[in-house]
Amino acid sequence: MLNSERCILSPLSIKNYGDVKRLYENERVRKYLGGTVDEATYEKRFNEMIQSPNAALHWSIRLRETEEFIGLVFLDTYHDNQDIEIGYQFLPAYWGNGYATEVITHILKFGVETLGYSTIVAETQSQNKASCYVLQKAGMHFEEELERFGNKQSKFRLVKG
Repeated sequence: MLNSERCILSPLSIKNYGDVKRLYENERVRKYLGGTVDEATYEKRFNEMIQSPNAALHWSIRLRETEEFIGLVFLDTYHDNQDIEIGYQFLPAYWGNGYATEVITHILKFGVETLGYSTIVAETQSQNKASCYVLQKAGMHFEEELERFGNKQSKFRLVKG
């Protein structure tokens, strides 16, 4: 378990199935992530997360004070099968309160200082200005714009040192 200033990050497990499903059913959360998904697709994706070789690096995010579920964050293999990627989703009720920046900054630091990653990448739709801002605020630097999933994507990178 990891803790940031206001959040508890617990390893993702089957008990988080319903909480994480709320993210995948939410149109606002999924706007830049390919849209909401049906039950079968969600079940497949959830199982992929908890069975990933990096399953221990997928965390459920809860508020320290209330233990309310607010989101998901992970470190896993990027599309190129070389880099490690940080990814995240937060419920809209918790947007704009600094939780994403806090958690992402904490996980990036954990990845570099504890796990020894020399670089971590992130990719988000270029239209998702809020996510681009959060990644930059957390210390990542814009690297390039590319086309993937039929949309322009902004790729960010954090390099140790």
